[in-house]
Amino acid sequence: MRMWMASLLQEMTHQASVAEHGREALELLDGPRPFELALVDWDMPVMDGLEFLRHVRADARYQAMKVIMVTARDSGDEVVEALQSGADDFLMKPVDREMLTEKMRMVGLQP
Repeated sequence: MRMWMASLLQEMTHQASVAEHGREALELLDGPRPFELALVDWDMPVMDGLEFLRHVRADARYQAMKVIMVTARDSGDEVVEALQSGADDFLMKPVDREMLTEKMRMVGLQP
């Protein structure tokens, strides 16, 4: 799924990086170029999406970065928890191109 979303973003002329877990994603953020968007799966090994969000939102360097939580979880309580943890939006699996495009627009990014 993450490779498919990365290729989809590249088709939209965006650069994309892929991480297997939240800790690796945090390491990518420390790279030379800033990220405008992180698509983060809730259920990841090592560091889940909520913990990733808490780290990102606690760091002033990443305050402008938009974060969309991607997950198969669909309860209202979980959506609220993701948003309260700092997600800008929520994207349900399976992800399709049109929904990803619209979510990017909703957080203020050009697809």
